Amino acid sequence: RSGCWECVLTVLDILLSTLIVGPCVVGFWRGTWEYMNHFPAEFPLWWTLFVSSALHFAFTLVRDGLVERFPTGSALYFIVSRVYIYVFAVCCAMQWRSTWQILEESVGEDLDLILLVTVPSTLILFAFRLFGNTLAPPYVVATDFKAEEVFAFPTMFKVPGTRDTWLYICDCFFSVFIIGSLVVFVWRGFWCLLDIYLFPESADISAWGSLAIGYILVFSTFAAQPIMKSIVIRVKGFWRILAVDIYLIFSFCGTVNVWRGVWNLLNLYFLKENPVRSYWVSHLACFILLIFINSSNSILVRGVYIDAEEEGAQCVDFPCYYLRLFFQTKRKKKLLQQLQKRQVAALVRRKSEEGGYVNAGQDVDLGPVANHLNQNKRRTSIQLPPTDTVHVI
Repeated sequence: RSGCWECVLTVLDILLSTLIVGPCVVGFWRGTWEYMNHFPAEFPLWWTLFVSSALHFAFTLVRDGLVERFPTGSALYFIVSRVYIYVFAVCCAMQWRSTWQILEESVGEDLDLILLVTVPSTLILFAFRLFGNTLAPPYVVATDFKAEEVFAFPTMFKVPGTRDTWLYICDCFFSVFIIGSLVVFVWRGFWCLLDIYLFPESADISAWGSLAIGYILVFSTFAAQPIMKSIVIRVKGFWRILAVDIYLIFSFCGTVNVWRGVWNLLNLYFLKENPVRSYWVSHLACFILLIFINSSNSILVRGVYIDAEEEGAQCVDFPCYYLRLFFQTKRKKKLLQQLQKRQVAALVRRKSEEGGYVNAGQDVDLGPVANHLNQNKRRTSIQLPPTDTVHVI
């Protein structure tokens, strides 16, 4: 019965990620990106690249301080975290758009030049086991519940800020500017290949085809997870990394196709007669909905994650935990309450046996017991492999 319930929650989490969170993240990015494209004079490429990159770099430098300054649970945390996510999300879209458009002006749609940029970038990511950073929703759901999940994210070399200031700064710089740019190059290359080869003469058929291919790949890769988990548990070393990378390639192709399909269909059909209104509605409505379901953190593209770094089968377990996390949190709280009651009852019995100080109907001061339990309460969350939105886009 427990296994069946877990299976139901897993399916619901996948549906939530693929049909709600994923399209909302794409909608936010599309509204932000296309609005800036609609007013190029107000958003010059090099200026937006400089501002967005500087903000991204600054957020990376101060991430640990933000976790300490705004602890989970306070009203201030709720306000600051949502403002932080919104500003960072717009910053990510600006940085990606400016990098993408500068590359567009430099390379254009020439197939040879596209491959000249895309192939080396892809090989570098594979060589350093960084290809997983190209994934985004619907393969990633990042929640807004905890400060550690909102403000903190890993860098390439994971240098702590307290160890060596210059090494820490260099690590942050490399993660934001080098790895981030490579991910944009790969995304643009695959997107352009779809523009060139997938029904280029018909924009609507190309968009619908991309959406269909994307969701077929997404649901297929999710369905193949049990098989992949059994494989990566059995194999070691090079073969384990190879198996993970092959799986990530199919997952990335699904991601790009879903994004391209949703994006272009919104451009074709959603308030086409008033594009500016379409961009604003797409931008604001998607962000508000993601805040409402506590998943606006999924919009952000940040951090560096290493392929096959996790132990066991976690390296192919996509972090799409939402309902499972919610129910496990409730289950842990219930178990904690039961443990607290048992420890209180044991304390009462012990006092009664030692001196008979506790009489029937007499209240017992449980303050020290409750304080001790609260101090030793474990964080109620399941241990997941690192996320994010890369999501990259």
